[in-house]
Amino acid sequence: MRKVGNILATKGKAVFSVESATMVYRAVELMCEKNIGGLLVVDNGKLAGIFTERDYARKMILKGKSSKDTPVREIMTRDPITVTPDGTVEDCMNLMTDKRIRHLPVMEGDTLVGMISIGDLVHFIIEEQKIIIEDLEHYITGH
Repeated sequence: MRKVGNILATKGKAVFSVESATMVYRAVELMCEKNIGGLLVVDNGKLAGIFTERDYARKMILKGKSSKDTPVREIMTRDPITVTPDGTVEDCMNLMTDKRIRHLPVMEGDTLVGMISIGDLVHFIIEEQKIIIEDLEHYITGH
C-alpha cells in the first residue's frame, strides 16, 4: 500500500519553517524564494502551527493588517492536522479534501519528519500510474 513515507523517500524530508515571531513579510518572502505555498511554524524544536498563502489572504489582506508589522503567530493556523509516515496516500487525499487543506506536516511522535502537499500526492500518484501502465504494456506485448 502507498504510504506517506514513500512520498518522503522520493521527495526528501527537507522542511521550510519559521519561528512564530517571524514577521509575515519575511515568511512570504521565504515562500516566494522556495516556490512553496506553506511554511511550518516551529518554536523551540516543536511544531506550533502552519502558515499558508490562504492564511495570508484571509487573515492579513482582508483584515487590512501590515505584513511588516505582524508576526506569523497572529495569523498562523494553530494545531495543524498531521499525519505519520505510515499514513496511506488515500487517507491523506481524503483528509485534504474533507478539511479543505493543502499541506500536512508529517510527524513521528513529537518529531517533525517532513511535510507533504496536495501537489506531492498528485505527483506521486501520477508517477505510480505511469509505472503500472508500463508494466501492463510489457505484459501485454510480452516485452
